[in-house]
Amino acid sequence: MSMTDQVLYCRDCNQEFTFTVGEQEFFASKGLTNAPTRCPDCRAARKQANGGHRGGSSSGFGGGGYRDREPRQMYSATCASCGNEAMVPFQPREDKPVYCQDCYQAQRSDQRDDRRSRW
Repeated sequence: MSMTDQVLYCRDCNQEFTFTVGEQEFFASKGLTNAPTRCPDCRAARKQANGGHRGGSSSGFGGGGYRDREPRQMYSATCASCGNEAMVPFQPREDKPVYCQDCYQAQRSDQRDDRRSRW
């Protein structure tokens, strides 16, 4: 199937723009099946307005993405290593140790060192 340039109309400014064969091939190489709905100028303006991000949210329901989320609920726990208070983003369980940020990082560092020494 040979591709040809397509004339499309921008959904924002209603101006005509050309979806070139090269752009179509690029879209296809990325697995994109839909043609763009905004002209290059409106796409650039939208990207700029979104702080350089494509927009949308990780949930797929529109909006501004991570900036629209409620602050995460944090829980207080006692660090299993040093005994200091640790604030964690999950409900601590009695059968699992919880570590403060410093002790957690130290544990991760020790685990990485152990893995390296096995090689």
